[in-house]
Amino acid sequence: MEDEIKSEFQRSGFSLDDEAQVLQQCLAFCINYNLSPSDLVSHWEVYYLNRQLSGLAVEAAHMSGFQSHILNEQKESMIREESGMHIYSSNDMHTLVKDEDIVGDENLPSTPIFLSETQNLDSDNTMETSQAKERSSSKRASTNSNRLTPFGQRTNKFVAQFSLNPQNTENGHNEQIEEDEDIVIRRVKPADMCTLKIHCSEPRPGCRFMYDKIEDKFIALESRIKKGISDFVASGLHGEPTDATLASQKNIFTVGMICCDGEGRMNKNSVSLQGSAEQSGGQRIRLDLEKLKTYSVFPGQQAMDQESLPGSHIDNSRRLSLIVAAGPFTTSDNLLFEPLAELLAYASRKSPQLLVLIGPFIDSEHPEIKNGTANTSFDDIFKVEIISRLQDYVELMGSAVRVVLLPATRDANHDHVFPQPAFEIFPPEEIKNQISCLSNPCVFSANEVVVGGCSVDILKHLSSEEIAQITPETSGGDRLGRLAHHVLAQRSFYPLYPPSTEVPLDLSLAPEALAISAAPDVLLMPSDLAPFVKVLAAEEGEAGRRCAWVNPGRLAKGIGGGTFAELLFDASPDQATATVVRI
Repeated sequence: MEDEIKSEFQRSGFSLDDEAQVLQQCLAFCINYNLSPSDLVSHWEVYYLNRQLSGLAVEAAHMSGFQSHILNEQKESMIREESGMHIYSSNDMHTLVKDEDIVGDENLPSTPIFLSETQNLDSDNTMETSQAKERSSSKRASTNSNRLTPFGQRTNKFVAQFSLNPQNTENGHNEQIEEDEDIVIRRVKPADMCTLKIHCSEPRPGCRFMYDKIEDKFIALESRIKKGISDFVASGLHGEPTDATLASQKNIFTVGMICCDGEGRMNKNSVSLQGSAEQSGGQRIRLDLEKLKTYSVFPGQQAMDQESLPGSHIDNSRRLSLIVAAGPFTTSDNLLFEPLAELLAYASRKSPQLLVLIGPFIDSEHPEIKNGTANTSFDDIFKVEIISRLQDYVELMGSAVRVVLLPATRDANHDHVFPQPAFEIFPPEEIKNQISCLSNPCVFSANEVVVGGCSVDILKHLSSEEIAQITPETSGGDRLGRLAHHVLAQRSFYPLYPPSTEVPLDLSLAPEALAISAAPDVLLMPSDLAPFVKVLAAEEGEAGRRCAWVNPGRLAKGIGGGTFAELLFDASPDQATATVVRI
């Protein structure tokens, strides 16, 4: 079994320092936690990415933290499977036995009353106006009263976890608003109206899906390969491509798609190139990677001619302030949506021009949703807990603010297909232009800043399928940046094929929706991997366009809070200021 563990690590591009000690501990993990060698290495890849470890060596010093990671993963898995189960921590016990919170005669047995309970319940009503209270507060009051939750008892709130260009803050958009500032005064403060233009939001709501045929998949893949061929021919740098399946003693130029020549996960011995049906009859030829010093490939990858994409021009007047958060928006132990309420309270203080919320909103993996124990319908939960709160927020902030919603395939109240149509909501007439629902994925521009967004976790899927051999000189240990760059280089929101089993990909449904047809200034791509903000090259060359890639993380993680991101775009991605905030 130790040989299998070592082989799995090497297959994923990792080497072992202190080999005997590392293998001995990894073997113990496999036995104690009932893991196969491949499962163990998959856990290590997630741990490696989340901790942003440098280098590709697995060291004995990493094993203690790695063991804690495995324990936490299994604990969260148990909580998801058992909806009524709560694993208590020392913080919970401290809350339950806190002597000074008990009120009454010391000599008489009584039920403890927590004085902090009423204080924490006030946060849900921070932004509500009198009109909004009449509409939705009565429905939420019955579920929010008399509840003391681990999320409400946390101590560290809104802590900056990561910052990009923190020195670029000398402007009005980053002005800190005091907690006790009068809410009415804030409401009438003048602000610049955010313009919004939608470039691509397909498919349309109400579309028919689950009708794709094998022919549709063939046409979509063949079109991708032929598009790559036509781009290379048009560049005039390479000449006409030839059929790679024909034996030749000369160097040849050919174009195709990377695929796995076998079952299971691709490795360096199962990499093949599939040509177009027109040139090679769709046949595959094995690729020998042995003599390559560096490579990074995944199924579905194509060599793309790096021609310039249409995009926004560099304009020093372009400026946009936004907050972006991705679901789940409630903790796994209840459906109170406390993280969403606190996010909206924070946004009301910071006054961003644009608030982008990316699903899942009604998470199908939430224990109460998954087990069918919620006492109201999914649509009613969405209307009362999500839409009503957003309407309250918009009414509070005035006409200058805009909200954009993107669905996710895990939304229990929405179509389970990708690409995914937008939500259909019907806000009041006076604010209907301030709350916009777009498809998943989508491309839009706000204040002439081109923004792309997608809720599918392409980074996590690529990390499990990519095989790479990278030298320290060329990689710098930035695997997250390399995975993100794959998406930009492939000009597709989901370049992986075959897709992950989590993705209900329908290639017959608006295939153009997956293409990144315009050079984005900002890409909003939430992932379960470590949250980050990176400025990447969207095009090759020093003069090529740049893109700010934002992974805000998840707003709620288990029974606790997660992260979201703030971004101030100022003229160009290189001058953008961003912060990942732990709620």
